[in-house]
Amino acid sequence: MEKSASNGACEVEDTAQGGGSVPESGGSGNAAAAAAEPAGGPEPNVRLRKASRCVRANALVLLTVGAVLTGVALGMAVRRVGLSRAGAAYFAFPGEMLLRMLKMIIIPLVVCSLVSGAASLDTRSLGRLGGRAILFFLVTTLIASAIGVALALMIKPGAGGSDAKPNLGDSGSSSSPMPPAREAVDSFLDLTRNLFPANLVAAAFQSYATVYNYISVTTNVTVDNTTLQNVTIEKIPVGSDADGMNILGLVVFAIAFGIALRQLGAEGEVLIRVFNVFNEGTMVLVSWIMWYAPIGIMFLVASKIVEMRNVVLLITSLGKYIMCCVVGQLIHGLIVLPAIFFAFTRRNPYTFLLGILTALTTAFGTSSSSATLPLMMKCVEENNGVDKRISRFILPIGATVNMDGAALFQCVATVFIAQFNDIHLDAGQIFTILVTATASSVGAAGIPAGGILTLAIILEAVGVPTKDLSLVLAVDWFVDRTCTVLNVEGDAIGAGILHYTNTEREEAVAPAAEELAEIKMETPINGRSGSEASPLIRHNHVVSLTPTSPAQESAL
Repeated sequence: MEKSASNGACEVEDTAQGGGSVPESGGSGNAAAAAAEPAGGPEPNVRLRKASRCVRANALVLLTVGAVLTGVALGMAVRRVGLSRAGAAYFAFPGEMLLRMLKMIIIPLVVCSLVSGAASLDTRSLGRLGGRAILFFLVTTLIASAIGVALALMIKPGAGGSDAKPNLGDSGSSSSPMPPAREAVDSFLDLTRNLFPANLVAAAFQSYATVYNYISVTTNVTVDNTTLQNVTIEKIPVGSDADGMNILGLVVFAIAFGIALRQLGAEGEVLIRVFNVFNEGTMVLVSWIMWYAPIGIMFLVASKIVEMRNVVLLITSLGKYIMCCVVGQLIHGLIVLPAIFFAFTRRNPYTFLLGILTALTTAFGTSSSSATLPLMMKCVEENNGVDKRISRFILPIGATVNMDGAALFQCVATVFIAQFNDIHLDAGQIFTILVTATASSVGAAGIPAGGILTLAIILEAVGVPTKDLSLVLAVDWFVDRTCTVLNVEGDAIGAGILHYTNTEREEAVAPAAEELAEIKMETPINGRSGSEASPLIRHNHVVSLTPTSPAQESAL
C-alpha cells in the first residue's frame, strides 16, 4: 500500500511538471483519460529520476571507485611505454599533490578537533569514552593479530619459497632501503617519550627516535705472562630527531589542553569557540579537497604500478603471502568488526560501512590513515549521523593508536619470513608475536609503509632474521593499502559503537533528569520552600488542612 501511494504521488508530480492542471471538481474527463493511460506509463520517468538522484548523491563514491580501477588500467598501459625515472616522477605529480593537500590539514584538524571535543565533554564522559575507545582498539587489534597468525600457520605462505628469494630480493630491495633494527625496549621508550614532546612546534614535523653509536672497548688480559687484547663492540643508544609528525604527542597535548580549557569555565569559552570555528573551517577545506581526490587517487595507484619492475613475477611468487593478508583483512573487516558493531548497536553494520565507502576508497589510494582522517570525519558525521563531539574526539585517537591492519600484516609477515628461512615457531614465540604486534602497532606512524618500521621489532623479538624484509617490501605497495583500509574501518566502527551506546545511555538518563527538573521548577511556581516542595511533605500538608480549634490556632 505504501508503494502504490508513493507512485501516485510521483504521477501527480509528473502532471504538474508537464504543465497540466488537476481540477478540484468536475474532472470526469481527466479521470477517464487517466484511466485510459497505461498503468506503467510513468514508471520509466520515475526510475530515471530515482537513478539520477542516486548518482548525484553518490557521485563522489562512484568517482573514487572508478579512479582506482582507471588507475590500475592506466598504470599497466604506461608500463608498456617505458617511462624514464624523470618521466615517472612527472607522472606521479597529480597524486603527490593530493597527499600534500591532505597532509597540510592534518595538524590543524587533529589539534582543533581534539581540543574542541575534549572541551565539549565533561570529565566523567571524557574518561568513559576514552577508556572504552582504548579498550575497543586494543581488543580488536589483538583479534586481528590472532587472525593473521592463524591464517599464516594454516596457509603457510613462506613454505618452499626460498627458490624465488634471490630474484625477489633484487626486485624489491633496490627501491626501498632496509629500516634499521632497534631494540624492543628502546622502541617502547621512544613511544613514551613521544607522548610528551619537548617542543610542540618541532612535533609538527619531527619525532624522537633512538639511534645507536658503536664504540670499541679494548681490555688487556694477561695469560701465562702473555698480554692479550680483548676488543668488544659496545652499542650505545643515542636520541635523535627523525623526520615525520609526532601525531601521538600532539594528540596527548590537545586532549589535555581541551580538558584544561573546560576547567576554566566561562573564561575558557572564548578560546573553545575559536577552536570550534577553526575546526569547521578546516572541514570546509576538506570538502573542497574531496572533489580532487579521484584524480589524485588515480595517479597514485597508476604511478605505483609503473614503479614496480616485474608486477607479474612478484604477484605469482608472493601470491600466497598477499592472499593470506587480504583474506585475513576481509575476515576481520567484513565479519569480525561488523559482528562487534551489531552486538553493541543492533543496527545493520553494512549500511554503516556503505556510508564510509568514500573514505575507505581514499584510504586505499593514499595508503595513509592520517591523510584519510579528514574525509573519514566528514563521512561518519554526514552519512552515518555520528555525533561530532564523538567523531572528532575518537577518530584522531584511532588514527594514532588503532592499527588493526598493521598488526595483522606484521603477524603474517613474521610467520612468512620465519617459514621462508625454515624456522619453526613454538608456542612461546607465537605468543610473543601476538603481544608485540599489538603493542608495537599502538602509536605506529599513520603514514605509507609505517608498518614496515615496526616489523623489525617483532622479528628481533622472536629471533627471525631481518635481512629478508626485502621480500615484504617488494609487495608492500599493495598490502599497505589494504592494511590502511582496515585501519580506518576499525576507527569508524569504534566511533559508531561509542555514538550509539552513548546515545542510548543519554536517552535512558533523560527521563529521570526531566523529572528532577520538573520538581525543581515547582519550587518558585508554588512559592514553597525546598522542604515543602517534596511530594510527601506536600501530602502531609494537605492532610493537616482540617478545622482547628481557637486554642490550637492561638498556640500556633
